[in-house]
Amino acid sequence: MKNKKNQLYIIWSVVILFFLMVILSINVIPDIQEERKDKRYVYLGKDAPIPSQLNPIVEERKNILINKAANQKIDVVITEGIRTFEKQKQLYQQGRTTTGNIVTHKKAGESFHNYGLAFDYALLDSNGTIIWDIDYDGNKNGESDWFEVADMAKKLGFDWGGDWEDFKDYPHLQMTFGLNIAMLKEGYRVNDQVVRKELKKYIGFYELSPKHMLNEINRHIY
Repeated sequence: MKNKKNQLYIIWSVVILFFLMVILSINVIPDIQEERKDKRYVYLGKDAPIPSQLNPIVEERKNILINKAANQKIDVVITEGIRTFEKQKQLYQQGRTTTGNIVTHKKAGESFHNYGLAFDYALLDSNGTIIWDIDYDGNKNGESDWFEVADMAKKLGFDWGGDWEDFKDYPHLQMTFGLNIAMLKEGYRVNDQVVRKELKKYIGFYELSPKHMLNEINRHIY
């Protein structure tokens, strides 16, 4: 009889422990995850102002990219940074309701350009002419200057449109800090102070691989 009671006690203890773990996973863990996310970005409400210039961290990384490319004798020119909703609307209409080729699949408010988290680049050739030739080898090292710049950008933490499978956007570079378009539309914005503070904690940040870099940011911020 005593052994039977002990067995029942063990069984009920396991059952109670199981339900406690389920409750914890449903209620507590999501709250912790949400708290961790909140450190990377802030919620400014449905009427959150739309940025009028590139995010300051994106701006800094963009300038580092230009300098690193120049050191490799590659002249990079930024053809577009922040993009207004109205211009995005016009670009989306191109090739659909207006003349020209389709240049974007993003409507107004659906591009990271609209929130200062993306920019487009091109190259300057030896004559100082802006070109979009992805095969151009101006520094004569046997490699495409365009792809060299893309590789530098990815080491700085940018996502490159040339890696996209559905629509190759070779001039496009973006840095989203974990935000997506739906969140930006809702009013979330990058918490620049937190991100900038963490980036300064270790040297050679922009020499890390993109995956390593993002892991390092998340490890520090979380």
